[in-house]
Amino acid sequence: MRPILSCTVSVLVLCAGLAARAGTPTPSADVAGAAAANEVAGVVVVANRTPEPLASVGQSFTVLTLPQIRADQELVLADVLARTPGVTVTRSGGVGEPTSLSIRGAGTDHTVTLVDGVKLDDPSATGGAFDFANLMVGDVARLEVLRGPQSTLYGSQAIGGVVNIVTAAPTRPFQADAQVEGGSYGTIYGKAAVGGAQGPFTWRVAGNALRTTGISAFDQRLGGRERDGYSDAAVTGRFGVQFTPDVSLDLRGLYVSSRNQFDGFSNPTFSFGDDPEHGKTQIGLGYAGLNFSLFDGRLQNRVAAQYNTTHRLLLDPTDAPVEATFDGHGADLRGEYQGVLAIATGWQAVFGAEAERSEIRVSTPAFSDPRSPAFFPPGSPPIRARVTTDSGYGQLRGEVLPGLTLTGGLRYSAHSTFGGHVTGQASAAWALNGGDTVLRASWGSGFKAPSLYQLYSEFGNLGLKPEDADGWDGGVEQFFWRRRAHVQATFFARDTRNLIDFTTCLSLSQPNCGTGRFGYYNNVARARAWGVELTGGVQLTDALAINVNYTLTDDRNRGAGASFGKRLPRQPRNMVNAELSYVWPFSLTTAVALRTASDSFDDAANATRLRGYALVDLRASYPLTPHLEIYGRVENLTDAAYETTFRYGNLRRAGYVGIRATY
Repeated sequence: MRPILSCTVSVLVLCAGLAARAGTPTPSADVAGAAAANEVAGVVVVANRTPEPLASVGQSFTVLTLPQIRADQELVLADVLARTPGVTVTRSGGVGEPTSLSIRGAGTDHTVTLVDGVKLDDPSATGGAFDFANLMVGDVARLEVLRGPQSTLYGSQAIGGVVNIVTAAPTRPFQADAQVEGGSYGTIYGKAAVGGAQGPFTWRVAGNALRTTGISAFDQRLGGRERDGYSDAAVTGRFGVQFTPDVSLDLRGLYVSSRNQFDGFSNPTFSFGDDPEHGKTQIGLGYAGLNFSLFDGRLQNRVAAQYNTTHRLLLDPTDAPVEATFDGHGADLRGEYQGVLAIATGWQAVFGAEAERSEIRVSTPAFSDPRSPAFFPPGSPPIRARVTTDSGYGQLRGEVLPGLTLTGGLRYSAHSTFGGHVTGQASAAWALNGGDTVLRASWGSGFKAPSLYQLYSEFGNLGLKPEDADGWDGGVEQFFWRRRAHVQATFFARDTRNLIDFTTCLSLSQPNCGTGRFGYYNNVARARAWGVELTGGVQLTDALAINVNYTLTDDRNRGAGASFGKRLPRQPRNMVNAELSYVWPFSLTTAVALRTASDSFDDAANATRLRGYALVDLRASYPLTPHLEIYGRVENLTDAAYETTFRYGNLRRAGYVGIRATY
């Protein structure tokens, strides 16, 4: 794809500028991921599960709206999120390879991910974490990242924070848009959406598809030659009807189907390198919610049912006659009620109840088949298990003094295996100088229930306790120059206990080792993290803007053993994102973006170092008409070679061009 790359570089180098993601949002509104992503300035939803003015929210957050998401030109959602403060993304190869996201150094299974109000996880995964590899930008119109423990409102897994993803909603009687893009590594992408809002009805359907020949997941510097391709197709839809001014119905859904090739430990030598393994993944979610208000609108109610399911099938042709090495189904079914009560001017209560059932069916057919080669270890029998969690929560927010807003809440969760657990949170936001100065502070507790695999697999332990954490942060945001410039500084800390890790059986006398198995999951680890997040931006002129963010994260293993005091794996200590954009008099928009990460370690013992890296991207876009835009970008301009996971490569220099139309 050299001709495209050369053309794109020529256009972009003509007019480049410097790089970053603004830490201060200019958000749009929506209702807890359950409503439209229409532009309403100065509102954030994810912090309190209901729209709140930015200046009254005490937690640390970032909001990205549709213009910001489009300006990034990224296709993979994780690559957009990687530019926000406190977020670390690691990938085992190129596009479509396993992708993990963590917030403030917490575990990859310590992030709650919501898509249009539905909690998206994978119960069949070892820790239950959601794999961001299969989520494209598609029809996403708004992103909210809430940092710090948030289990009071969001339940299990919300130790690091919450990512709230909202797809587009119609605002006119008829709307449509389309996008086509192509570029390096045989990449081709297409997206189309259509919808409308007329009378009591709203509807929208969108689809997107991606195909790329990719790179070798096994780092080419170590000998990787076989390309590991990826294909992905997704459909989203929503339908709403306003029966009366006080009663409405929302229906939403998402379906993703993907196929990826990957590298691993090949037969018969079990050496790591190129091999023909591949996987198939299907993700589905659905939401149905009835909204109604009482007492002249002072009490807003929502009763909803949610469902999400993930099916992963991994295959290795060298394992004939049975090729399937993993076949996993995971599903969550949730019923919920949420109420929002306007008590008095400046005072509001949010409360609700949830009932959840999670289940898995997991098998390893190739390892369990008696015809498998003798060098395979004994296979595990199929796993079938389910758990239930019932919970209730309440939160009170009030403006106790002009500009000073206090928030506090509690949650009780009853898990069918480990029993009950209580979490809480409190925050304060104080807007001074007419809102140009905002002081924020928050404390929160989080927990993560043991996954079904950790409880019921051949390595399971029914005596596991939930992982739990306490975290706090505090900072200041300051606006200058008639709000054309801003800076924000936040200090954070978190202490996580009862972390679940794998324990190797050294003798039959060890607890949980009497059956002869070689290991089991146990609450043996502890971690402590602290850090600083700095963001700043300035609109120097109507055409020239600069935005920067910096994150320092120091996260250490505090569990007993040889790894005590070591840094947690795959967590860079320093990360910087920067962007400079310029709009030329003839309407051409150009930008140069920088993303850097310092050294990290791939293992708990800190024996395998992952070198730091710096990536430079160039972007340009030009409106041919008010409804037609062409754009292009060069990613990794300096052709940097780097790893975020040991022995797995990443994309080198690449160029892409595309066209976007709206109606």
